[in-house]
Formats: sequence, structure tokens, C-alpha cells
Amino acid sequence: MNPLIKVPLRYGLLAGTVGSILLIALYYLGRHPLLIPPYADFRIILFVVFILFTLRELRNYHYNGILYFWQGIIASFIFTVCFAVVTGIFIVSFMQLVPAFLSDYVSLTLVQLRTLPEEAIEKIGKDVYERNIEMLPSTNGVMLGLTYVFQSFVISLFISIILSVTLRRQLKP
Repeated sequence: MNPLIKVPLRYGLLAGTVGSILLIALYYLGRHPLLIPPYADFRIILFVVFILFTLRELRNYHYNGILYFWQGIIASFIFTVCFAVVTGIFIVSFMQLVPAFLSDYVSLTLVQLRTLPEEAIEKIGKDVYERNIEMLPSTNGVMLGLTYVFQSFVISLFISIILSVTLRRQLKP
């Protein structure tokens, strides 16, 4: 198998497993992992570490010290797809096994929404705010899993670009 596929798949599976374990750990430590804002999420550190290892292995052991930007982006994308699939399936499965995970999410989100200051409600709009509160009880595991997957791609995009530019090396003339 092509190393551009094999290496990110391996690291993506490993990161997905670590991410799933961290989700469980955060939940049982009393910090619901789906309520952490994406800018403070553990995935940032996880992605930096694992994408860094992925790109360095590709560059140093498979491409003789040369890694082009497009190779870094493709490897990062494959890594992210693998991570997102593993954690997305885990989230949906975990919600089936532990229904309190979803009910805790809904109740904690309702508490957060109801404690928003009036200025924040005016910024997002009173009708949007009320619609979100009405729709929240109908949230299901698939919706939360897809949201987590989408956020993973957004977080990974910026990290992938930075690391692909930083780690690329080209032949010197």
C-alpha cells in the first residue's frame, strides 16, 4: 500500500482510539466533552501531535527527506477522515450504550443557553435562541456525531496547512 495512505491511516486509527478514550475520560470526570468549545478542545493538541508524527514519518522514512505541500495536505486529510470516522462511530455507539451521555448533553446545554446574558441573545436573535431551545430535546446521537466530525475537519484544516508548510522540504538545486 502507498505510504501516503498507509501511514495516515495507521496514525488516524491510533488517534481515533486515543480520542475516544479521552471522550470517555472527560465524561466520567464530570466535564462533558461535547460542550467544550472547539477553540479549547483536546483535539487541537491531539491533531498537532499525530499529524506532526505522520508528516515526519512520511518525509523522513518514505520520501527521502522530501515532502511536498500537497502530500502533507493529502496525508492530513486521510488522517482526519480516519480519526473522524472512528470517533464519530464511537460517539453514536457510546450514546446507545450510555443514554445518560445524550441526556446530560441536552440538560447541560439547556442550562448554558438559559444563562446567556441578554446581550448575547440579542446578538444571535431572540427567534434563533428560542428555536434552539425548542429543538434541543430532539437532538440525537447521529446529529452530535456529525457535529463532532465536522468540527474535527475544521480544526484539522488549519493545523494541516501550518504543519504541511512547516515540514515540507524540497530538493536543493
